[in-house]
Amino acid sequence: MTTTTRTQPPATQPTRAARRDLFRSPSALPEADRRRIADALVATLADGIDLQTQAKVAHWNVKGPHFSQLHALFEELATALAGHGDDVAERAVTLGGRAAGTAREVAAASRVPELPAGTVRDLELVALLADRVEAYLGGLRAAQALAEEHGDPETVDLLTGVAADVEKHGWFLRATLGE
Repeated sequence: MTTTTRTQPPATQPTRAARRDLFRSPSALPEADRRRIADALVATLADGIDLQTQAKVAHWNVKGPHFSQLHALFEELATALAGHGDDVAERAVTLGGRAAGTAREVAAASRVPELPAGTVRDLELVALLADRVEAYLGGLRAAQALAEEHGDPETVDLLTGVAADVEKHGWFLRATLGE
């Protein structure tokens, strides 16, 4: 039986990941701009995955007289965020970046506040998720402004669509609270 040994790169040469090289990209943007935009997209991705999982936790655990309505509302939010996360990740990779989305990576990178442990009351969860949607949108808008500043209309367009949809979900949450 033949065994193959994988060799590690020499210690004197950092790996591609350690150097944070960008991969080849069809984008005409300068490498420095692609790097900054891809990094902002990866941060937005972490926030979105975090918010998506918080919406799922709310979906699973909600209790109270508004259970049926909120169970569905929270699921719709989580599903929308999952789709947007895929689009954001793919744009980051298109620019030559690396999408980071494991649970550990998201936990280390997310800027979205954590839901307080044990929160299950219906309208309390609505208010907490509405606040977290707004935090997510703040990071998304910063990434959008960066893309605009560096002349990346494709990323601006993508993030405009994501923002419009997530704002709609935020409106649903605030309207549920009568705000």
